Amino acid sequence: MSKTDYSHLPYRACVGIALFNDDNNVFVGERLDNPGAWQLPQGGIDDGETVEQAFFREMQEEIGTDKAEIIKIHDEVMRYDLPPHLLGKLWSGKYCGQEQTWVAARFTGTDADINIYYDRFPEFKAWQWVGLNEILNLIVPFKRDTYRQVIEAFKDI
Repeated sequence: MSKTDYSHLPYRACVGIALFNDDNNVFVGERLDNPGAWQLPQGGIDDGETVEQAFFREMQEEIGTDKAEIIKIHDEVMRYDLPPHLLGKLWSGKYCGQEQTWVAARFTGTDADINIYYDRFPEFKAWQWVGLNEILNLIVPFKRDTYRQVIEAFKDI
């Protein structure tokens, strides 16, 4: 049996969201499909959509609110590759990983505005606010290099 070649697959355009509350902690959600795996909200950028539009749409879909003000859009795109066991499975097998534009924003709502079950296909089963430097301990290994870059990019916020 021959091994499938995924080297031709493109990266999926994606927006990543570092949402800071008034205590300068960031929102993280525990993935519904991977218990124990936490991440910052993120999602695909649709054709014709700006990073800002994708940011607010994804925030609304994943955490049930778009109450935020953008602080900074990181000027460097970050990439990560899917581990071999996920290639051909995620995103209908169309991508080898994600190419992310990260956005830092200040949450302008209250915790009561957050509803991780807002979308009919929720991604998270739990959420919390954590210090930016604490997120590496929660993230799945194949995303940690990207998250190190996110921490570095937004450490002054």
